[in-house]
Amino acid sequence: MPAETHVEQGPLDRDGVVQIVRERLADILEIEPSDINEGDAFADDLDADSLALIELVESLEEELGERTVGFRIEDEDLEDLKTVRDAVDYVVARLD
Repeated sequence: MPAETHVEQGPLDRDGVVQIVRERLADILEIEPSDINEGDAFADDLDADSLALIELVESLEEELGERTVGFRIEDEDLEDLKTVRDAVDYVVARLD
């Protein structure tokens, strides 16, 4: 029997989405994931500029596109994503 070459990933719950957003954002901002809280505002608390948010969106689309075919964050929705919680809620709603 051949070894599995592709591991099927299970559905993501809200905690899983929080973890992914924190990890991707931490990589982009070069900070520890534990320093990122859901209530943090991208600009005010994390000093994330618009370029960092675009990198986050691209990273999330790449990772979540593997789980949910066609997962995309619409450009016009970006301006509504002010906090980590906004991003998590948006992603969770799109995955349902």
